[in-house]
Amino acid sequence: MFDATGADLLFLVSRLLFGGVLAFTGLNHFLDVEEMAGYAEFKGIPAPTASVLLSGVLLLLGGLSLIVGVFPALGAAGLALFLLVSAVTMHDFWNADGADAQDEFTSFLKNVYGTGAALLFLAVSTVHWPYALNVGL
Repeated sequence: MFDATGADLLFLVSRLLFGGVLAFTGLNHFLDVEEMAGYAEFKGIPAPTASVLLSGVLLLLGGLSLIVGVFPALGAAGLALFLLVSAVTMHDFWNADGADAQDEFTSFLKNVYGTGAALLFLAVSTVHWPYALNVGL
């Protein structure tokens, strides 16, 4: 699958970029729990503090799973589900006005294309990944 010249390195870079950003985002959930929980509460998310912490774990572990290639199907599926659900629940631009609507729309679109990327990683999660531990493939 990664036979084309440089495909193995491009795939590694894509894992580092996508997984790294999501893992960093997950880490931020732990560094800013109070503010994020307040926003989650504003959005009507049940148990906002627990939801922020749980989503932080999911983002951190999901991102790391793609970077190192450990249970990537589980990591990619979890990320895809989280990104899609949070697009609809946290970034409901259709309920906002003015600049808030534009900000939510931008965040909504980021989550949607992130879902697509996570699904792509899920699609290739059963093949041997170059420069990965390849555990749980």
